[in-house]
Amino acid sequence: MRVPKGIIRVVDLFEVIRRRRSVRAFAPEAVEAEKVAQVLAAANAAPSAGNLQGYEIFRVTREKERAALARAARDQFFVAQAPVVLVFCANQARSAAKYRERGARLYAIQDATIACAFAMLAATALGLGTVWVGAFDDAAVQRVLGCPDLLPVAILPVGYPAEEADPMLTTRSGSQVMAVHPSPGLWPSTFTASGTRSPFKPVRTICR
Repeated sequence: MRVPKGIIRVVDLFEVIRRRRSVRAFAPEAVEAEKVAQVLAAANAAPSAGNLQGYEIFRVTREKERAALARAARDQFFVAQAPVVLVFCANQARSAAKYRERGARLYAIQDATIACAFAMLAATALGLGTVWVGAFDDAAVQRVLGCPDLLPVAILPVGYPAEEADPMLTTRSGSQVMAVHPSPGLWPSTFTASGTRSPFKPVRTICR
């Protein structure tokens, strides 16, 4: 569903989650600046370790840079097809200043990941399509963005889908949640998404 320009929709979160799909074909239509701003605001609202926001967001709109990102992403040329590409990078130094090695190794990457997930859901709520791109050459992405001191975590093409996807056509495997019983002598067990028990198995903002 297209959302009128300048309109903020109040939507059901679970419906947005259900409807989100990976889109790899984008219409040439430009994305309104108001919607891009709302997507970035959602990313900025994401939680982060120590509220440090240990990440940077690069907004790429010029065709030359979008094409370069597509090449850096192992020739996934749908990246260049999207009119807006957001790149989420971990600012490891910022997190390390407070949390040292763990901040650099984990927290900054988690911060960037959560911010990207928030952006994806906001885009879906606004009638836009996205796809999480994690296959890319780090150094090539850094060269395109001019950020050798940041670690690229995700490339997020954003645009209007070229065709509507039916959310009911995508199947998901049942997720499992491990419950560890505190009482002595009781083994952990897992529960499927339907709530039935199954046998225990070890479970191995800078914008440009």
